[in-house]
Amino acid sequence: MKEILIKILEFFGLACWVEIVTDNPGCTYYFGPFMSKNEAEEEAGGYVEDLKNENAQGIAVSIKRCKPNNLTVFDEVAEPIEFDRIPTLSGQPS
Repeated sequence: MKEILIKILEFFGLACWVEIVTDNPGCTYYFGPFMSKNEAEEEAGGYVEDLKNENAQGIAVSIKRCKPNNLTVFDEVAEPIEFDRIPTLSGQPS
């Protein structure tokens, strides 16, 4: 019965999720769904511990009622991109 209630809450975006944002790697993780904020809070510590064991740094935890599209979101801006100089063919000196 509990699973059906969670699916209904999730469908309407009312289920609780543990959102964990890390600075390194630059990611947002969603764990859930849960029926209540208390239930999500009880489980959050285990998720944080797992991320610490994977050497994640700058961990921030919040509990939200939402409907995440992706369970892991990578912050592409946080990752430095190295570009090599490519010569232009415009005929003008660069």
